[in-house]
Amino acid sequence: MNNRYMNQNSNTDRNATWRVGVYCRLSKDDELTGESASISNQRDILVNYCQSQGWQVVDVFQDDGYTGLNTDRPDLQRLLKACEKGLVNLVITKDQSRLGRNHVQTGFLMEEFFPKHGVRYIALYDNVDTFDGDNEIAPFKNVLNEMYSRDISKKVHASYHLQATKGKFTGVVPPLGYQKDPEEKGHLLIDDETAPIVRKIFHWAVDGHGINFISRELERQQIPCPTWWHRKRGLRTYYTKWEKKDPENGKFVWDESYLKSLLKNPVYCGDMASQKRYYRFKIGNQGDKAPEDWITVRDTHEAIIPQDVFELVQAKMKGRKRQTEQGEYSMFAGLLRCAECGGALTLKKTHTKDQHEVYTCSTYIHKGKAHCTQHRVDADDLYDAVLTRIQECAKAVTGDGTELENRVKELCEEDTQGHRDSLEKLVSKQKDRLETLDRLIAKLYDDLINDKITESVFDKMLEKTQKEQADIKKELSQNQNVLNTEEKLDAQSQQWIEDISEYVDIKELDANLLNRLISKIIISEPQKKDGTENYRRTPETVTMEIHFNLKPIPELGTIERGSGSHK
Repeated sequence: MNNRYMNQNSNTDRNATWRVGVYCRLSKDDELTGESASISNQRDILVNYCQSQGWQVVDVFQDDGYTGLNTDRPDLQRLLKACEKGLVNLVITKDQSRLGRNHVQTGFLMEEFFPKHGVRYIALYDNVDTFDGDNEIAPFKNVLNEMYSRDISKKVHASYHLQATKGKFTGVVPPLGYQKDPEEKGHLLIDDETAPIVRKIFHWAVDGHGINFISRELERQQIPCPTWWHRKRGLRTYYTKWEKKDPENGKFVWDESYLKSLLKNPVYCGDMASQKRYYRFKIGNQGDKAPEDWITVRDTHEAIIPQDVFELVQAKMKGRKRQTEQGEYSMFAGLLRCAECGGALTLKKTHTKDQHEVYTCSTYIHKGKAHCTQHRVDADDLYDAVLTRIQECAKAVTGDGTELENRVKELCEEDTQGHRDSLEKLVSKQKDRLETLDRLIAKLYDDLINDKITESVFDKMLEKTQKEQADIKKELSQNQNVLNTEEKLDAQSQQWIEDISEYVDIKELDANLLNRLISKIIISEPQKKDGTENYRRTPETVTMEIHFNLKPIPELGTIERGSGSHK
């Protein structure tokens, strides 16, 4: 190693005045045990050694909980600045791995940065002292330190992956609304103090409100943000930029990206989703995975939000449309769907003399008639038709609701008893196969950790097994939904009847009401009265299908163009 630090500003003998910066570091990736590994013991060992040599300890720099794979550590950066200013001319660590485990960055510090600034470096337990200038083995130790860290990283992430396939929570801080179960590692329990906040957020989303509204409403109601709750529980010490700017009111400002992530997290309906980001050794997380690439295990803990509510929120978030030219949202935003392409219907103004608002298929607008047709419906006509339909349903159930309830059951029944029996047998086989695949994955991880198989063989076998798992889980979910239809039917239809009956005297619509009652409205291509498709001719009618939130009820009705208007 080149001992270039001995410049005009350097001391050239061992009896010179050494201004020492003691550096200590500890993190999970080191997997160190014993008293000598702790930050306090590193500090005591090094400070005592400096005192025995008669050296002046300028300061103790320590990074507890920081990886050695990069130099982005607060106290290391503070130490390097002290070296640049000449406040420190000797840096001492317990061993080289404390300085870092990235051989490129650690080598740069030892061979270029310290010599350039006239700084002597000592790794006490490795017998490395740049004053001697005879440290040929030091670069090899840096490489070995990185290899050790790489091996630990592989084992740790393999362990996390295995826990994820078992539906265990592997994070440090539990999601808002939950707390870690002290009796069972990796299991979550509902936190009675913060779970009501989560329910509020989902309630607003079900009512059709967007992230901006939810964020403002949380602030208006002075509900503290997650970082405040984490500090209260002793899980974090971090302050948001809003809290730093306004210590009194900043805690009520919620990050909109966090709210969006919260509403998409299946943990709130009782499912555990893990491995959501791509990870690379030394670099760390490299972007988010698509939800279909997450490892998701169903029914691992108690849900805060019912499954049907969670799915409804996902549909509304996916279908939520942009603002109109006037900066407002249509009350039907996110509810209208094209029967042919499945795209949303966009609110536009006609270019005729009597300008009025119409909804038109967004696929047609952006890609033209080669991909879809207009599916156009006048906003006023749609409003009147939906209002009338809700009034009719409400009146029907306030009289004798038996007929309507029977119709709900008839529409939802999908299988005979014989088909149900065969489905139950198939579901049982699928569950058994999933258990077998879980055991196979666990064995694969054990074989990898114990070096019985190579990483490339592991990756191929894991990919094949997980693909089979995903296919079976998808089929199992579909089959289970069919079997659950009969069990949930009575409760759902009764709930629907109770909800719709509240609107027997309804006179006008608004976004909150529509989002509570309706999950989607499917608009089919306009037809002539003889039933043939021809949206360019008159008189025309539009066929629509209303799906209510609690149970879809196909209701085919027609809207005459220009039949009326609402103000």
